[in-house]
Amino acid sequence: MKNAISASRHLSFGLVALSLGATACTEGSAPADDAASPAATPSPAAAAEIRNAPDTDDGQWGYLGGSAGHTRYSPADEITLDNFEDLEEAWVWDGASFNAASGRSTPSYIDGRLYTVAGPRRYVVSIDPGSGETIWSYGEPRTPRFEYSMRADYGKGVAYAEIDGRGVVYISSPAFFLTALDAETGRPLENWGRPVGVDGFPETGVVDMLTDLLSDLPYGHDPYEGMDLADGYITSSSPPIVVNGVIVVGNSHEQGYYQSRIENVPGDILGYDARTGEFLWKFHVIPRPGEFGHETWENDAWKTTGDISSWAPMSADPELGLVYIPTNGVTIDYYGGFHPGDNLYGTSLIALDAKTGERAWHFQLVHHDIWNYDTPTAPVLRDVMMNGESVPIVAQATKQNMLFTFNRETGEPIWPIEEREVPASDIPGEQLAATQPFTTKPAPYGMQGITEDDLVDFTPELRAQAVEALKEHKIGPLFNPPLHRDNDQGYRAAYWCPGDNGGTNIYGPTVGDPETGLMYVVTQKGCSSRIVVSGEERDKNIKKPTGRTFSDFASLQPDRVSHPAGIPLLKPPYSHITAIDMKTGEHVWQLPVGETPNRYRDNPALEGVDIGETGSGRHAAMMATKTAFIYAGDLSDDTPALFFVDKATGETVGYVELDGRVNYGMSTYVHEGTQYILLQTGPKLTALSLGDF
Repeated sequence: MKNAISASRHLSFGLVALSLGATACTEGSAPADDAASPAATPSPAAAAEIRNAPDTDDGQWGYLGGSAGHTRYSPADEITLDNFEDLEEAWVWDGASFNAASGRSTPSYIDGRLYTVAGPRRYVVSIDPGSGETIWSYGEPRTPRFEYSMRADYGKGVAYAEIDGRGVVYISSPAFFLTALDAETGRPLENWGRPVGVDGFPETGVVDMLTDLLSDLPYGHDPYEGMDLADGYITSSSPPIVVNGVIVVGNSHEQGYYQSRIENVPGDILGYDARTGEFLWKFHVIPRPGEFGHETWENDAWKTTGDISSWAPMSADPELGLVYIPTNGVTIDYYGGFHPGDNLYGTSLIALDAKTGERAWHFQLVHHDIWNYDTPTAPVLRDVMMNGESVPIVAQATKQNMLFTFNRETGEPIWPIEEREVPASDIPGEQLAATQPFTTKPAPYGMQGITEDDLVDFTPELRAQAVEALKEHKIGPLFNPPLHRDNDQGYRAAYWCPGDNGGTNIYGPTVGDPETGLMYVVTQKGCSSRIVVSGEERDKNIKKPTGRTFSDFASLQPDRVSHPAGIPLLKPPYSHITAIDMKTGEHVWQLPVGETPNRYRDNPALEGVDIGETGSGRHAAMMATKTAFIYAGDLSDDTPALFFVDKATGETVGYVELDGRVNYGMSTYVHEGTQYILLQTGPKLTALSLGDF
């Protein structure tokens, strides 16, 4: 079943005021037509109140993941498995005027407005949810500290709170400024934050977060230029989150596989007062002397080594007052000989008290992570009935194809987690952890490690070709370590699964469904191979390296391994979705992501071979509503489509074709009685509904 959706109502707007009467803000300035007017005055009855963003009740989508617990679930029920074929394109918003490209921004729908970010400048945009018209936009002034930012176009969304009756939108920018905007007008808040001291910035409404990040570090910065790259570089790639009046801000660094030197700034977590912008607290992701976990850093590596950013989105439990933060690994990827030890809080899930920034509990998902197994998606919070009792859980999906599940109040694992022995490294100076954590429940939902039995077996000839293609690479179990060039084993490099882009990754955030008790996770079959060389050799290929001291080893670009027939090396499915019953930890169903590509079915090497449903090999943006599980995938001819699935059985009921591929998330909201599905399709936002236009 399908219904082609045409692109007949494309709307493209720049930095101008539109028909709804609001005013656009440009380049950080006040509106030209009313520069002196203050923001809207809150009602007296609402004064002295701080409210979190709304959940998904009443058709809202208040957070990046719908709810504070990032469930990506909505109780909206107008669109069902019986009528989804009638979906039509309601409107398209085009972010081309903001130079948007990645499409990794999920708008929030709050009180009749959409709020999102667009483009590498991370413009904040308010959009009419019924027409797609731009209401206002705000752009931060350009600075050199922005120019070097990694993941600049990956802003993902905004944070929101109601302060004394006024809606406020918060954004952390690639240049690492925190800005508070009046949700009605887009103007920077008066009497909020502190002056930046850079031409073009408003006198109020902004905080230079580098000042607070570096306040207890031996580094300085220029407000315009930013940090000295010899000390490191920090940016942001996800929005902050507001919890009970506190703005909690994460961060991001340059990708670890671009690094060749050992120095970097730590990605400490920051807390700010939502009403005033006052700096409240900082949590050290690399523990200082006397702090919990400091002993996991040997050779005084804590003094110079950095990263451990929280580039993936955060979740929160406002009732407990806790914020849940997934973290990245340590400087650098693929070699850690200069920072021996387990390296807390690298590649961990951390629960912090939002009011104080104090650690409530933590769990390290990978010890001494050198595989780029950064925690790529937000943890999902749910209340689950177990043995007649409601248990508050938090579940974290990983690149290792494991769903780590904890009591979110205490940090106790819901099911046992085992430390199992893993291989040692042969790279000189590398000291890997002897064991790594493995879940016992839920069972792994994708491949872990690789043997010849995992290679394609459509025909004996194709299997033999796959074996031949990998003969120069060392394969092995999960946590198979990288190898350096000219190693004693005679291999070109190691080949490990999942790899950088395998398992669960940023493109497919996990979904938690309270209607069924299911958790939906997506995984991609992707492996990695990198040749490890001297840091000095690697450094020659990096235009603007951070740090001063060469690492003994660093990785070159990916060492691609491919099948000579032009098919994947591995058995299908190449990507799939698993539904997990969180009451029992058991897998309920699995389905491939999308359809088998024609490029495989029509491959001459597969003539006469039934290869079954392989899945497209892509990750999937997903969400659940009261009536359906919905994900974005590809048809056999690579046409993007939105698939509708029976939540209980995993049966695909049908799909609607799309004009663009969905790049990250999706959402749904109810506006003036009509339910919309909102998709991030490249630089555009595409809204679908059953209504008349």
